[in-house]
Amino acid sequence: MSDAVQIPLIAGYNPQGDAIVEQVSAVVIDARRKQFRVEKSPAFIRGLAAHDRIRYPTDDKAGWELIEHSGNLCIRVFSKHNTDELDQMLTPEIEMIDGSLDLKSPRMLIFTIHVSIGFQKIEDTINKVLSNFPDTVWYYGNVYDPEDGVTPLNWWLEIAESI
Repeated sequence: MSDAVQIPLIAGYNPQGDAIVEQVSAVVIDARRKQFRVEKSPAFIRGLAAHDRIRYPTDDKAGWELIEHSGNLCIRVFSKHNTDELDQMLTPEIEMIDGSLDLKSPRMLIFTIHVSIGFQKIEDTINKVLSNFPDTVWYYGNVYDPEDGVTPLNWWLEIAESI
């Protein structure tokens, strides 16, 4: 396997139509077929989580294509305040249910956790800690349709059947 490389993936477009790009760490799986494995859950790219397989580049508007879900969920936590105290409280709780912190910034934490842990367990864990942080919200990054933000993608149903 190759070392990780940074690839520029399109997270969306601004009102002027310019691409908003996020650099994502990935490992080349098959250079000939332009296939990569995403190393960490991205902050702004909807529909991706750590270890998902993608094709990059592609000719469509997104510039990349999902090949296979890894089974991981991307969890995005945003705060109006510095996340240091939140990180100290939430990260150990996420780690206790086999999740990991992929990215930390002053106002954002990005976690990865496998769907087999169960949505209820994940949501209860996060909500319990966030009840102490009123100016903080969280979202799944790869559970809902990027177009409407509410329609479940249901990619996890096949994984759930095999568990």
